[in-house]
Amino acid sequence: MEDLSGNHPASIVHLPDDCLIYIFQRLKNSTDRASFGLTCRRLLHVQNICRRSLQFDCSFTLLKLSPSHPNLNVKSFHLNRLLGRFQHLQSLSLSGCTELPDSGLAPLRSYGSNIRSLYLDCCFGITDHGVSAIAAGCRSLTVISLYRCNITDVGLETLASGCSDLQKVNLTYCSLISDCGLRALSQGCHNLRAIKIAHCRDVTGVGIRGCSPTLIYVDAESCKLDTEGITGIVSGGGLEYLNIGSVGWWLGPDSFVAIGSGFAQRLKILNLRLCRSIGDESAAAIARGCPLLQEWNLALCHGIKTPGWQAIGLHCNNLEKLHVNRCRNLCDPGLEALRRGCKKLTVLYIGRGSRVSGVAIELFKMLRHGVEIKDEEVMCLAPERAASW
Repeated sequence: MEDLSGNHPASIVHLPDDCLIYIFQRLKNSTDRASFGLTCRRLLHVQNICRRSLQFDCSFTLLKLSPSHPNLNVKSFHLNRLLGRFQHLQSLSLSGCTELPDSGLAPLRSYGSNIRSLYLDCCFGITDHGVSAIAAGCRSLTVISLYRCNITDVGLETLASGCSDLQKVNLTYCSLISDCGLRALSQGCHNLRAIKIAHCRDVTGVGIRGCSPTLIYVDAESCKLDTEGITGIVSGGGLEYLNIGSVGWWLGPDSFVAIGSGFAQRLKILNLRLCRSIGDESAAAIARGCPLLQEWNLALCHGIKTPGWQAIGLHCNNLEKLHVNRCRNLCDPGLEALRRGCKKLTVLYIGRGSRVSGVAIELFKMLRHGVEIKDEEVMCLAPERAASW
């Protein structure tokens, strides 16, 4: 092939990188994309710099790669070599690498500047020392998942100081953290949007007090929350999703009033499943103070009686889904209040265990034929919405 002057040989590899990248990105066939780099070193280089995500065989996160980006086995390759090759990665998943040591994250100090999402779920060997490498090298990080990692408050403080742009943090089952570390995270990351702290046994919730109004998602299921902690969680004023299920059996019936005290007016999804201590006053306060509530899980909340159900029917005008499975103190008058109110209700999960008569249920079906009655208990709240945390 010759150029227009006929003086010098020319080929596609003489095009600048931006032209070759443009060509590569527009290849529709997966086979063509996979074989692009086999042509020559130049095209291999272009293929490498186009790669934006990397996930290993042992990873079990929801991250998906195209067929041209096959999964890699962390045992077969040195992470330093891979990061050196793919220097424009924006997403890296090492989830499931249970024997990965802190030293394995050292290459992130040199090659982590472009990484925005990092998944380390069940990397049991990762401690505060590994987090220090992340904080030093991944300054652009916005999403991190440390599910079941052995980090402490020291690691969270380091992470907050080095990765101040964090938006989504998963600390589920990180049993060594406390409110002290959460305070450093919420105060150091002013763009924080979502945090998962479920099953963190030493967390009471006070560490989130004074958080940024950008925080819209909190999953604190099975934490040791207290009244002050619940107040702290909603204090930012921006929450749209709150899961504090399976907490509060040690609290009084009015301990959840804080949710309806004015800070959670934007709340759309609320999970209070297995919060057996919640009473009528708390239920009424939430119904009045959370006007945008669309889904509310009150399964096994035995403390709510007829006055509470009446308040829900009267004030929850935007409620679409309500879970009342096995609520022992839901009787015919309570179901009648729900039937007369909750005008936007489309699904009612009622199941067994309540004292509602068959006649009351049939009357509900007849007069509210637009509402679907479901018997089964739904463990997860709005999974399609929760997955986008």
